[in-house]
Amino acid sequence: MFRRKVQPLDDVLNQFLRQGGLESPLLQKRVVDAWDTVAGSAVARYTQEKFIRNQTLFIKITNPALRADLSMMQSELVQKLNAAVGSMVITEVRLY
Repeated sequence: MFRRKVQPLDDVLNQFLRQGGLESPLLQKRVVDAWDTVAGSAVARYTQEKFIRNQTLFIKITNPALRADLSMMQSELVQKLNAAVGSMVITEVRLY
């Protein structure tokens, strides 16, 4: 009789992504995609560009008043975005 090592598919996929160096880019993509959900649809209308560089999420907000309001909530946004992904991906949010 054969004895097989059975692992959950989630563990196998995470291990594969980690070994291939794809885990970090995938998590970064998830953070960028989570912005519209975390910030809300009203903020998403004024959002144009979103990208991550060196664990910093850069977001272009077209409304100056909204940008000022969001800049006061930066630490809260970082916590909510990381929580949405389930991992510590970003350490800072910069609005421009």
